Amino acid sequence: MTAVDLLTFGEALVSLRSAGPLATGGALTMHLAGAESNVAIGVARLGHRAAFAGRVSDDELGGHLLRQLRAEGVGVDHVVRDPRRPAGLMFVERRTADLTRVTYQRAGSAGSALTVDDLRRAFAAGARVLHLTGITPALSESARAATAWAAETASRAGVLVCLDVNHRARLWDRGAARATLGALAGHASVVVASADELDLVGAAGADEPTVVAGLLDRGVETVLVKLAGEGARAYTRDGVRHAPAVPVTAVDTVGAGDAFTAGYLSGHLDGLDLAGRLRRAVTLGAFAVAGHGDWEALPRRDELSLLDGRQPGDTLR
Repeated sequence: MTAVDLLTFGEALVSLRSAGPLATGGALTMHLAGAESNVAIGVARLGHRAAFAGRVSDDELGGHLLRQLRAEGVGVDHVVRDPRRPAGLMFVERRTADLTRVTYQRAGSAGSALTVDDLRRAFAAGARVLHLTGITPALSESARAATAWAAETASRAGVLVCLDVNHRARLWDRGAARATLGALAGHASVVVASADELDLVGAAGADEPTVVAGLLDRGVETVLVKLAGEGARAYTRDGVRHAPAVPVTAVDTVGAGDAFTAGYLSGHLDGLDLAGRLRRAVTLGAFAVAGHGDWEALPRRDELSLLDGRQPGDTLR
């Protein structure tokens, strides 16, 4: 098999979206969701070869997830169909114009049963970049062991490992997350976190400069701090660089962090310098928040310049 540009794995979820409160019985539409699959789709839309590994249910819902990934050009040759466990569900309700609420039903899901053996064929095929998040190791003991094996194996093989902290408080507390993610960060070349997550790869309560210094001392090459509407900071041994956010009208912030990471990794795969990688990262983040859905609004390569110099309400003719 030919090596892909990016390999990622985790739990692909069936996202059921409602435009109004779930309690009143709003109509639901079915979508693919999941931090890792969001990144894979973002990278694939920009013309890179991306592959997703993991487990999905062996039923219509699992088939829907695979169909969506294939339709977006993401390789799924290494996905395992699980006949005994259901698909994980994610419910997204637009509670008000400014507030989106997300709930999950994922306990005992197919994705949570991930094991090291599920990943071996994907790793044998090879990849230039391995993308990990802090969500998968929180799903189960076997998923945690698989994530640790993947990080160590890829790092030892010279693959660039990207770790997005992506803390989910409903899956594990900060102490448990810190114990696992701190170890994973030791295998990473790129660490991504929002400002309030950064201490999960450092000491509890440590400030940003202290955590960053510790990560760089451990061999991390780039630390990316997501700042939402203020853009992002990138730390390297050469210093810090700030990239402002691309101004857009935000309508849905779910998936924005994954879009940012996809943009950064695409820039790396294209050989862009740090400034270019950051610009692509904030551009994809802007596309994500300016449209509805976890990944549906992400751009194709020929659309990357669409937001350059545009004003609200512009029409392209």
